[in-house]
Order: sequence, then C-alpha cells, then structure tokens
Amino acid sequence: MQKILISACLVGEKCNYKGQGKYHPDVEKLKEKYELVLFCPEMEGGLKCPRNPSEIKGSQVIMKDGTNVTKNFETGASKALMLCQYLGITKAVLKENSPSCGTHMIHNGYFMDRLIPGMGVTAKLLKSKGIEVYSEDEIDKLL
Repeated sequence: MQKILISACLVGEKCNYKGQGKYHPDVEKLKEKYELVLFCPEMEGGLKCPRNPSEIKGSQVIMKDGTNVTKNFETGASKALMLCQYLGITKAVLKENSPSCGTHMIHNGYFMDRLIPGMGVTAKLLKSKGIEVYSEDEIDKLL
C-alpha cells in the first residue's frame, strides 16, 4: 500500500496550537487506499502544545506574542521532507490555512483572522521538492 503524509491534526491528534485536533471525516476514505503517515511539523520543529498562534509575515513566522519561530517551522519542514524522502512518499494531505501546512491559503500575518493566497513553510518545501501537496478539501482527488 502506498504511503501518504498527512497532517496529524486531520486524523484527530491534539497537536494544533490550541491543543486540539482537526479531524476530517474523509480521512477514513484515505485509509482504504493509503498507509497514512501522521506528522505535525510544528511539534516536530520543537514547539509545545498548546502554544500561541503563529502567522507568516514576510519571510518569517511570528507568534502572536512576537516570538520569532521561523527556525522551528523550518526544522519541522525539513523533517517532513526527510521523512518523505526516506519512506518514498510522493503525496501529502496538509491542513489548509496553517502557517506550516497551508497549501493554498494562509493567514495574512497580522492576526486579524484574514486569509490570503499563500503556502505554509512545510507545504512550500515539499512542493518545491516534487511532492504533491493537497489540502483536506482536496482528498477526493486522491481517491
């Protein structure tokens, strides 16, 4: 069975910044076709759970309290890429709007709850290395 990387929160792991999961019911359909490899780049990058929310502003990732967590996000993205390369993973389903995993949209960097076109740090790195990235709203494209 082909392996696919998936944001751990989409499977219900309590790893997002609020300490919650973001379970998506279409994950059950994915399990029928793929072996799911759960991964949270923010946690793997060394951030705690729960934590202050982060947004991308320019080339940096900043927490709401002003802490620069760019290195944490880059570390998590690098670990995701290494895992994909090691396991031969060519596809990933990532959490839309996330500063790590957003595939099409991210928050605007000003903590105003506004979305803009863009990619999270992990999504951008994976895509640049030839891994197909999908949001949870695009799971049907993989079935």
